[in-house]
Amino acid sequence: MPTKSPRRGLTAVDLSLIASFAALIAALGLPGALTVGGTVPITLQTLGVMLAGSVLGWRRGMLAVITFLALVAVGLPLLAGGRGGIAVFVGPSAGYLIGWIIGAGVIGWIIERRRPPIPTWWFALANVTGGIAVIYAIGIPVQAFITQTSGVVATAVAAVVYLPGDAVKVVIASLVAAGVHRAYPQLLPRSGQPSHRAGDQDG
Repeated sequence: MPTKSPRRGLTAVDLSLIASFAALIAALGLPGALTVGGTVPITLQTLGVMLAGSVLGWRRGMLAVITFLALVAVGLPLLAGGRGGIAVFVGPSAGYLIGWIIGAGVIGWIIERRRPPIPTWWFALANVTGGIAVIYAIGIPVQAFITQTSGVVATAVAAVVYLPGDAVKVVIASLVAAGVHRAYPQLLPRSGQPSHRAGDQDG
């Protein structure tokens, strides 16, 4: 009777990729933030979240976002606009930040359902689902609860202003991830399998 192989731990390559994408999310906050008619700023950092899930898969993508948010929590001013500290996790953006973790996981999980070559539209589907729908589904109710200034429906209507920018991020993340996986088709595990160790395959 066949037995399941034990789940492998993270390799040095995995850790390097996680750290690199956490740094990428931080770097995308350097241009700053734009607040348009609301209390939650528009930033480029959601693009980093989409890329983490799309390129690294659900496990490493989530860990990259968790690593980034852990650094924010200890006080590093890595969020757009130089924000940091535990206070941001009880502010209007708190739900969106938590949504980043779940969103990256959903993106990566969807991507891992396909075998290479993965079409660009599949990356777009994953990023719309995880990078927009999931993040909004968590962020909007939390924002409405924390601000206590309007209901969930009104908060959702106000969030429409973010959609055009997020749509552009979906396109960018999908094109970049599709190119990366065409060049490195073994980068992702498939169907929930753990990532391969460096040296398991040539090339």
